[in-house]
Amino acid sequence: MRLYVCYGTFGPAERHACARACHALAEAGHAPEVVRTYGCYGTDRFFKGRHEVRRLTGNFKVPTMVLDDGTVIDDSKNIAAWAAANPASGRELAVPR
Repeated sequence: MRLYVCYGTFGPAERHACARACHALAEAGHAPEVVRTYGCYGTDRFFKGRHEVRRLTGNFKVPTMVLDDGTVIDDSKNIAAWAAANPASGRELAVPR
């Protein structure tokens, strides 16, 4: 699984959507590959990493998660809900990056 984020997963989860998504996945036992796309707000279109997000979702916003089967889940609330409903099987080692 891949988690597309802005510059990282730092900061308090209450205020940073990318951190919120990554922490929810880690709490559920998942260890996504974190892909930094850079950019923020009105500058998103200038960053190459955000073009992949747009191709996947139709918008430049992160966080966006892509499951191993190609399923795309957009928005930290949707990612957190997916993580809560799909705890890791135990094979994964949750290490937020």
